[in-house]
Amino acid sequence: MMKHIAVALLVLSMAGRVSAHERDILVAFDGGIGVDPVSNGAAPTNNDGTFQNVARNIVRGVLPAGGPWRIASLKALVTTDGRIKVRGRGLLLASGNRIGQNGNLSVLATLICEAAAPFSEHSTANVVPLDQNGDFRIDDVLTTVPTECPSPVLLIRNQGGAWFAAGIVTTNDDE
Repeated sequence: MMKHIAVALLVLSMAGRVSAHERDILVAFDGGIGVDPVSNGAAPTNNDGTFQNVARNIVRGVLPAGGPWRIASLKALVTTDGRIKVRGRGLLLASGNRIGQNGNLSVLATLICEAAAPFSEHSTANVVPLDQNGDFRIDDVLTTVPTECPSPVLLIRNQGGAWFAAGIVTTNDDE
């Protein structure tokens, strides 16, 4: 009986190693930053107090959403085989008459690994709708898979390409 148990444990541990090898972690994210579409404004000002010279918050060539958004939390894991799992909570409008609403948004994830142009976008093929409270889950495979990711940025975007939230890289791979 003990011999059978030992053999079963050996087989299970070998299967776990194969599975872990196939799913090596490329990059993980824990925490999120909502978009502020303006990175800065400069004088002169208009009569209504707005700025004439505004720099948009473009991240690695990707344009921001038209207004500010907030995200309560974001966790994501990308494996070397291109599998990506993202869990976001509370992605909601942060200004205007629809503040606190999800804007009927559907999102996808894009991983960019280069620190300087040219940038390669590795995105999910499918979009997922935000829940009423701004929660979402993405469980997909990137359309292209990077072999390495020395300077990772994860953007949550709409189908039009604008970004609404970004992930914060973590070195903790116990996700």
